[in-house]
Amino acid sequence: MKNFKHQTHQKEKNVIVTIKRLGINGEGIGYYKKKIIFIPGALPGEVVVVKIVKDYPHYLQGELVRIKEKSPDRVKFPKDVNPEIGGLELAHLAYDKQLEFKKDNVVEALKKYHPRGYAKYKIKNTIPAPDQWHYRNKAQYQIERERGKTKLGLFAPNSHRLIDLPTMPTQNKDTQKTERAIKDLIDKFHVFIADPRKHLDGIKTIAVRQSEATGEIQVTLITVGHKIKNLIPLAKEIMKLPNVVSVYQNETDWNNPQVWGNKTEKLLGKNQITEEILDKKFALSPRAFFQLNPVQTTTLYSEALKLLDLTPDQTLIDAYSGVGTLGILAADRVKQVVGIETIPEAVRDAKHNVELNHIKNADYFQGSVEKVLPQLQKGGLTVDALIVDPPRTGLAKSLIKTLLQVKPKTFVYISCNPSTLAQDLVLLSEAYDVRVIENVDMLPQTPRCECIVKLTLRN
Repeated sequence: MKNFKHQTHQKEKNVIVTIKRLGINGEGIGYYKKKIIFIPGALPGEVVVVKIVKDYPHYLQGELVRIKEKSPDRVKFPKDVNPEIGGLELAHLAYDKQLEFKKDNVVEALKKYHPRGYAKYKIKNTIPAPDQWHYRNKAQYQIERERGKTKLGLFAPNSHRLIDLPTMPTQNKDTQKTERAIKDLIDKFHVFIADPRKHLDGIKTIAVRQSEATGEIQVTLITVGHKIKNLIPLAKEIMKLPNVVSVYQNETDWNNPQVWGNKTEKLLGKNQITEEILDKKFALSPRAFFQLNPVQTTTLYSEALKLLDLTPDQTLIDAYSGVGTLGILAADRVKQVVGIETIPEAVRDAKHNVELNHIKNADYFQGSVEKVLPQLQKGGLTVDALIVDPPRTGLAKSLIKTLLQVKPKTFVYISCNPSTLAQDLVLLSEAYDVRVIENVDMLPQTPRCECIVKLTLRN
């Protein structure tokens, strides 16, 4: 069999392309010699000069050289930021057009996978974020030392080339200042930085999260190896920075492809920081999942609960429950809440948050939903309503099979990936009708969007 590897395109240096539309990742899409070409930074309607950098069997990868005819929807890219960086893929597109693009992404995904009755789905316009900039309350930056110089920032997409980030316009200012101050302290105390080339232990990633409600900042130093010289003196100095209330160490190793390892230890300060949504409090430990845009999270969860349309006699299953956010917000509307989550720390946080909010009708279980839910049902649990908020990979096929057996009368699916959502709806629509899809823009300047889908069991 022929081995199709990409090759550098050598026949033409620069070519002219007309951009037809945007791809799911926000890149411009056009055609050159009847072959599709992807060009980051280009917008629909623009005529652009492009350098072909990769030639694959079925598509080309282009690099924007110059714009010959500019789109009226183009806006200035933020100053002093490398345009290669991830998380700003749509920063050159007017915000109202970003919202349209995010709705179109859902429509295109449905057209591709054809779930039952998709052409008649009611898809609402994207709800805009109140803050288009400086909305992210968590920064997770990589650190490395190269030729005696320390860099702290994000990797260029699809590479291990670290781009230093003195400023990041979507990041809230306190977390950004804290990250840069920690970088300076690491240099001051000569703390070892992990070196992947030499496999030397040290700090690999710095995670900083701030509570919107209290202003508290939680710092986690993610290290390769446990005993890092001068880590405690460093932590003591970090605790002196404005708003910092705790410093943790999370330990990983070179074989782990994930950013976080499984072992987390508090070095100094508070066990958790506290966030608030809709008058409920949520204590967050370092590994606890929480939406990155706390202000818009209120909108997201309010809309989700509205679509659930709960009644006081119902039992609600909160699948992928995390720290218990959705279940706790819904607890005063139903008879009982049952949350199911795989991560032990998240279950502990959820149980703590139940106590924190003086809730008496919510229980949280550790395990996979597809295993725990049938067991609970066999034990006599009635499943009236369900809410799921899975990762980008969507629902496991085994879970969908379980849901089609358990058959809650109504459920709401919160998705952060239109493609996996559309695929899941193909299977779910065997038994459910899609009533409405609501879009909420959680991450302005990026192609990502949260979709809330209301599904109702067909009689």
